[in-house]
Amino acid sequence: MAEELTISSSADKAEKYKNLLPQIVGLIHGESDMIANLANMAAALKQTMDFFWVGFYIVKDDELVLGPFQGPIACTRIKLGKGVCGTAWQKAETIIVPNVDEFPGHIACSSDSKSEIVIPVIAQGDVKMILDVDSDKIDDFDEVDQKYLQLLMHKLESTLN
Repeated sequence: MAEELTISSSADKAEKYKNLLPQIVGLIHGESDMIANLANMAAALKQTMDFFWVGFYIVKDDELVLGPFQGPIACTRIKLGKGVCGTAWQKAETIIVPNVDEFPGHIACSSDSKSEIVIPVIAQGDVKMILDVDSDKIDDFDEVDQKYLQLLMHKLESTLN
């Protein structure tokens, strides 16, 4: 396991992701504890990409329960279909929200959050957890974020199957 990440601060977003993903895979390789892996993934994403908030919500029974995260305190439980995370869980698809104030039913854990991307983690045909990433800037997420965060979640899915 690497002790620190090696990412050039002058790299563009795509280049940062390209360099970060194999390092995250190295962080979680050989570690069987899911919570430890999610904690390191959240920390690596927050540190490298300078996100406002990044974390996981884990499906437990009929709701999403807060898991490892980096950033300000967060909502602890989210129902199916509620907010961006609950909607991504219900639809089993990635959702990019350019302006959270315009998303019907948005759950405002922090008024500083302005845009969001949410990626489901699917194993055995069911959503097992959600990666939730918030920015304090409007329209901060795009297809580059979607591509690389989905690639990362596919790596995580393979450890759950």
